[in-house]
Amino acid sequence: MKISKILIFFWVLPFAFAELRVGFYNSTCESAETVVHDVLQRRFSEDRSIAAALLRMHFHDCFVKGCDASILIDSTTNRTSEKDAVPNKTVRGYEVIDEVKKILEEACPSTVSCADIIALATRDAVALAGGIRYMIPTGRRDGLLSDPSLVRVPGPSLSVAGALQFFTAKGLTLDDMATLLGAHTVGSAHCSFFQNRLTNGVDPTMDPALELRLLQICGSNSNSSDPSVFLDQNSSFAFDNGFYKEVMMRRGILHLDQQLALDNMTRGVVESYAANDSDFQTKFAAAMVKMGAIDVLLDDEGEVRANCRQFNNPL
Repeated sequence: MKISKILIFFWVLPFAFAELRVGFYNSTCESAETVVHDVLQRRFSEDRSIAAALLRMHFHDCFVKGCDASILIDSTTNRTSEKDAVPNKTVRGYEVIDEVKKILEEACPSTVSCADIIALATRDAVALAGGIRYMIPTGRRDGLLSDPSLVRVPGPSLSVAGALQFFTAKGLTLDDMATLLGAHTVGSAHCSFFQNRLTNGVDPTMDPALELRLLQICGSNSNSSDPSVFLDQNSSFAFDNGFYKEVMMRRGILHLDQQLALDNMTRGVVESYAANDSDFQTKFAAAMVKMGAIDVLLDDEGEVRANCRQFNNPL
């Protein structure tokens, strides 16, 4: 078992993040973080895969217009939302955010934003899966736009250089990218996301035993039957450095994941994390705090939704 780890990352917060602060709700909704934790603890006991689901939701939200909970908006007959963009079709975990929001609206109406709930829920899910429990600043407001045409996230078949363009566009570095992709240590992927690695002949970048196993699982994949596999085949539900150990052995499932260990730009980071779980955990926490501050809305720039699935004044 891992020893519980709690770190405060004031030192990673540049001046631009100053208006977000740890303990933002201490005076306005003292129970906010406790409510999030309690809901996540129960949900995690029922479904350990919720950690991966929330990590993906948080990432997909922040990489569009910023961390503003725009991914939570439901489409209507008049308007399609981000939630229905193709890259978000397999995002899940919305019901967890709904449950937290319902409790907090009863306790502290119109106070805790949906964007902050995503950030806090993701943090707690990581800790419940065995990762570091980091302190994350709050104070985000919810966005007023959810446009599927704006959804552009790095795909699994990209090269390291290709994926890096998406991260640098959001103010993140190469090391941030290699670190944040470590979230795949608790993730899974449908066969359709890596089928091309199995159907174009022998892939020299993949361990032959893994390739055989994936062929058995995925077979002749079709849209009507699209099984999923764990991205870390060894410690699938544990938030640890197992992902990096796997890709070092050419056991990365997704093309981009495996390229992290093969590309000279990121190989050193992968080797370091594979050898030192504590280093990975610390750097991952810092990268999550940094990602969670991408283009956040503050004060009167957004709203605090009463229902995370719709704007307060829907058109």
